[in-house]
Amino acid sequence: MAKEILRYLLLFVVLVVAQVVVFNHLCLFNVAVPLVFIYFIIKLPVNLPVNWAMTVSFLLGLMVDIFSNTQGMNALGCTVLAALRLPLLRLYFPREEDMSNPEPSLRTLGPAVYMKYLLTAVALYCAMFFLIEAFTFYNWGLMLLRVGASTLLTFIILLAFDSLTAKTR
Repeated sequence: MAKEILRYLLLFVVLVVAQVVVFNHLCLFNVAVPLVFIYFIIKLPVNLPVNWAMTVSFLLGLMVDIFSNTQGMNALGCTVLAALRLPLLRLYFPREEDMSNPEPSLRTLGPAVYMKYLLTAVALYCAMFFLIEAFTFYNWGLMLLRVGASTLLTFIILLAFDSLTAKTR
């Protein structure tokens, strides 16, 4: 158990540092921003209580907010994503008991289910993040473009992360 906690703590630190140092400075065509730190929330075990998941996710968002100067946008988005994580997973995978490992991944859920879960979670977070950032529907076309492009870019990067960290049998 201590080994798992250390692994998640290391993942937390690495993702926060990567987001703040590298990914916050990437902006493709002044539209798409990769928000890869949410990979931590997506990879949290299914059997983790919702209160713990929301607390850890809030801290994750708060750390990114502190270093990115984003005034709580990430903390709110991460907390809501953590609250909706299990209902999203149940939308595509109805029984958690059938999972061989409580951590959602390509191997435990299968490629189709995991990709739907990942895409939905990323789209939800990106929509929430850019809606909070704009806080208006004045230029909704640009906001929808930013949500779609950031969702696609983040989805591709997170799939690459998952394929790199996947444990082989």
